[in-house]
Amino acid sequence: MLFEESFLHPTARLALWLCAVLAAQALRIPGLLLLAAMALLAAAGAGRLWLGYCRRARWLLLTLWLILAWHAPGEAWLDLAWLPTREGMAQASEQALRLLTVFACLAWIYTAGGRDGMLAGLWGLLAPWRRWGGERLVVRLALVLEHAQQPHPPGAWKAWLAAGGQVPLDAPDVLRLELPHWRWRDVGVLAGAAGLLGGLLIIDGMLP
Repeated sequence: MLFEESFLHPTARLALWLCAVLAAQALRIPGLLLLAAMALLAAAGAGRLWLGYCRRARWLLLTLWLILAWHAPGEAWLDLAWLPTREGMAQASEQALRLLTVFACLAWIYTAGGRDGMLAGLWGLLAPWRRWGGERLVVRLALVLEHAQQPHPPGAWKAWLAAGGQVPLDAPDVLRLELPHWRWRDVGVLAGAAGLLGGLLIIDGMLP
């Protein structure tokens, strides 16, 4: 599949993900739909992972939609005062789709490179700032991801609060990251993707 782990450098993949997430904040519904479709088709299995993210965040999405739909000023839907406004429904739908698009981008990068690929990409991006804490940030993120992948029994959050947020973590003592050399293909893909995202923003802004 396109942009899989062996195709793109981890740092280039993470930079591309950051560009896509930033572009999603400015896109409207047509552009968001296209960006989400591109992210889900870029790696095998991204769609299944994306559905899992959506299921876990269903209450967040519903709450976000209800708050925006009922609190945005405008004309009431069906001319009934107790219903949300048309403008609010449009704004709520756009914001919910924006969050779903970010989930799609996250599903792509995690499917394409996994946890180690994300950490390797972050290590490469933070290379100029390693002596100012970049290494500690990567290690802390690795611990958080390791903890998130471990199964937690019901009510584990109570034990976490009782322990003052300090929970023993069965994590490896050594963090090994494989960071290959940059290739011209990585630079070309980043430049092409940046141009594609820029064009998408321009076209989206021209639509009524």
